[in-house]
Amino acid sequence: MDKELFQRDPRDFALGLVDEGMIDPMMLLQAALNWMSHDEVREMLDANELSPRFDDEDEEWDGQPDEAQEWHDFDPDC
Repeated sequence: MDKELFQRDPRDFALGLVDEGMIDPMMLLQAALNWMSHDEVREMLDANELSPRFDDEDEEWDGQPDEAQEWHDFDPDC
């Protein structure tokens, strides 16, 4: 194991463990999530646009056409 890399860049060290087959990616994910607080997990998901606020399916349809439909209705050749 590369002790220098562990000190200098622990993220790369952890990814290296996966790349070298020393740990399963799911095990590393589970270890990281178990270590993080709920707030840290929420922040990470949000920073990577994986939180529910980025889920377009949750938006209720307001009955209005979207921009693409408006342009199509205005000029179908557009």
